[in-house]
Parts: sequence; C-alpha cells; structure tokens
Amino acid sequence: MAQQRSSIVPIIILGILFFIFGFVTWLNGTLIPYLKIACELSSAEAMLVASAFYLSYFIMALPMSGVLRRTGFKNGMMLGLFVMAVGALLFIPAAQTRTYGLFLTGLFIIGTGLTLLQTASNPYITIVGPIESAAKRISIMGICNKLAGMLAPVILGAVVLHDSDTLEASLAAMDAATRTVALDDLALRVIQPYGIMAAALVVLGLFVRFSPLPDQVNEEEATHATGEVAKSGVLQFPQLVFGALAIFFYVGAEVIAGDAIGVYGQSQGIPLSETKNFTAWTLGAMLVGYVIGIIAIPKYIDQARALKFSAIAGLLFSALAMATSGYTSVLCIALLGLANALMWPAIWPLAIEGLGRFTKTGSALLIMGIAGGAVLTPLFGLMCDTPAIGSRIALAIFLPCYLFILWYATTGHKRRAW
Repeated sequence: MAQQRSSIVPIIILGILFFIFGFVTWLNGTLIPYLKIACELSSAEAMLVASAFYLSYFIMALPMSGVLRRTGFKNGMMLGLFVMAVGALLFIPAAQTRTYGLFLTGLFIIGTGLTLLQTASNPYITIVGPIESAAKRISIMGICNKLAGMLAPVILGAVVLHDSDTLEASLAAMDAATRTVALDDLALRVIQPYGIMAAALVVLGLFVRFSPLPDQVNEEEATHATGEVAKSGVLQFPQLVFGALAIFFYVGAEVIAGDAIGVYGQSQGIPLSETKNFTAWTLGAMLVGYVIGIIAIPKYIDQARALKFSAIAGLLFSALAMATSGYTSVLCIALLGLANALMWPAIWPLAIEGLGRFTKTGSALLIMGIAGGAVLTPLFGLMCDTPAIGSRIALAIFLPCYLFILWYATTGHKRRAW
C-alpha cells in the first residue's frame, strides 16, 4: 500500500505540471491571430510566435539538462516555473509599447522554463513505472495537458478577442491616428491574464519545491538498459536519434494542426469570431485519442503499433483536408488531433528504451526535437502567403511528417546500432 501511494503522489504532481504545460503552450493558438492584428503582421510573421516558443526547446534543452543534473528534479522544476513567470511578466512592457520583438522574447523565456520542466517530467513519468505501459501514463498526462489546452484559448480569446470581428471591420475604416490608438488599447488587454499567470507560476513553483516528489529514479532498471556501458554518448543510440527526428516532425504537425488552424480557417472564409476557438477542436480530438491510449495500451495494442496506426490516420486526414474546403477541411485538420494524440506517448518510451545512465541527456535530445514547431509552423505560414501555393496546398507539409513517423514506428525504433 505504501509503495502504491508513493507512485500515485508523483503522478498527481506531474499531472498538475502537465496541466500547466498545456495551458501555457496552447495560448499560442490565440496569440497568433491576436498579435497578427495588434502588431499588424502577415501570416508568416505571426507564425513566429510558434518559432520563438518552440525554438527555445532546441537551444536550451542541453543546457537545461545540465541545470537539472545540478539541481535535482524538484529544484529544477521550481526554477523552470520561476523562469516561465519572468517570461510572462515581460508581456507587460511588450503590451505597453506594442513591440512584437518583446512579445517574442517573452515567449522564448517561457519556452526556456518549459524546457527545464519537460526535460525533468517526461523521462520521469516514462520510467516511474514499467516502460511497456509508459504510453498509458503519458496519455494520462496528455489528458491533463489538453484539458488545459482546451481552456486556454477560450479564456484568453474571451479576454483579448471577444469583439474580434467588429474590431477588424472598424480598424479597416479608421484613419492612421485612430487606428494606432485602437491597436494600443487592444495590446493592453493581454496584461492582466499574463500578470495573473506569472503570479500563479511562482506559487506553483514553491508548491513543487516543498512537495513529496522524489528526486531519484533507477534509470538503468526502468529503461531495460543492457550493455549501455559500452556506449560513450547518446548519439550511439539510433532509436534515440531517429526518435528525436520523429518528435521534430510530430510536434511540427501538432502545432500546425493546433495553433495554425485558426489562421487556416480564416483563409477559408470563416470569421475570426469562430476560428479563434478552433484550437479547442483539435485538442478535443486529442483527448479522445488519449482515452483510447489509456484503455488500449498495452492490453490490446503495443506502443509501436499504436504509433503506426496514428501515422496512417495522420496521412489520411491530411489528404482529406487537402481534398476538401471550408468547414470540412478545417474539421479534417482538427481530426489530426486524434491522429497525433498517441505519438508523443509512444515515441518517448520507444526512444529511451535501453538508454540507462544516458536517460537524462537522451531526454534532452528528444526535447530538442520540439523545435519542429519552430521550423515547420512558419514554413506553413510562408507557404500559405505564397499565391502559387495557397493554404490548402500548403497542407501537404503534413505528408512527409507522418511518413517519417510511420517509418519510425515500423522500422526506425528497432535499430540498436548504426
């Protein structure tokens, strides 16, 4: 009974952290159209919101893994939450001056804090129990993450874009001076929610620091490490390197399907008053996928097969989105949430199996793969802005992503030597 209780407490605490991950991450789906209006941006420029946020994972993952080795899990998680609070506070001067660069800097700092948190929490939830059922535990974390993600754009959208259609119409008819005043007022709307978020992150950081979350887990036993003593570094594990690439493509596809779905909906003639909530559609579909994972893995299907079927579903929904238009096309993109749901839960245990003492550094490499959101999302925006391509053909960006993930599910994760 004591052992069961000791494993439940970390899962509850990590569930709270994954809720925070989701809430902060999926605010970007509302920030993109909001900053596009407030800072007068093109679609490609607005997608830099995703770039600034997700690029921080690539740049800061290895440094943060070093921080984690020095601080331990709890102090590292507390520090990560404090760093996120600093990034949220930077939104105040950014809004007061309507400076897009400051908004992007704040997002990068928030992403840095999240990098530290994710570098600690993802391997922890993977190895806190049998690795064969890791996808089930990560799916539970995913529900916490995506429930927060469904709430985040609705809450922020209600604060900053509650009169979006009226505002867009009125801005078009204003002279330059009046337009500047109106946009300044719009920018100020973001101060209160991000100020509250900063305070909440500080409180949560103190809660984690003084919680009963253990600092140590037996990584060798948990990852079925055999013979890793002969390895001199993480790049000698092909399943890990290919797993990082799979994460790159998965996150790129997930962010486009979640954060860019609103901008895509507008390109299909759907008003902003509706498109601002489209991210919640994608996240709702992901929730369904997580429930399937909790029920099915590993009782009915193993993690590799779940990843394989997910990739096939991604290819199917992508093709249907390209072949249709309007609400039907948007719905197909939202259904990519269902296809994407089990990818992160399945890739992680497949990638770190056998890493043993290299688990922390290997996890940092996987976190670096999150940069896919920084690279593929603005590329999608650039393709949408190119007249010869357009938004529907730009959806072809999903196809190579899911094809690589399909290869990893069937072949790549089995590689143990180069």
